Amino acid sequence: MAEMGAQKDKTPSELIDGRIAELGDWRGETLARVRALVKQAIPEVVEEWKWRGVPTWYHNGMICTGETYKDKVKMTFVKGAKVDDPAGLFNASLTGNARRAIDFYEGDEIDEGALVTLLRSAAALNVKA
Repeated sequence: MAEMGAQKDKTPSELIDGRIAELGDWRGETLARVRALVKQAIPEVVEEWKWRGVPTWYHNGMICTGETYKDKVKMTFVKGAKVDDPAGLFNASLTGNARRAIDFYEGDEIDEGALVTLLRSAAALNVKA
């Protein structure tokens, strides 16, 4: 119960910092890199901590999440099906009519330029909505 109280006293950004540190492996490094690219792509982005531990990024609406699993880091784009993906970054959740995701596995390279472009496109959809 004390841990829940301690979490309530922290900002979403502090909770995300904690998650990155807690992971302490390639997943933490990947989440930190993804987070930095989100902030680079969308300087006005707002970080939230949703669903008991999922980093979530907003700008005029939700853009994406940064989920961590035992074997991957997953970026889920809430309106991904509407986002142009010329670099073919989306590799998961490809059959739905709304979301698309990118699963990063240990050792994967991140195409930073393509991801920044994808993030900006996703944020632009929220402005048009």
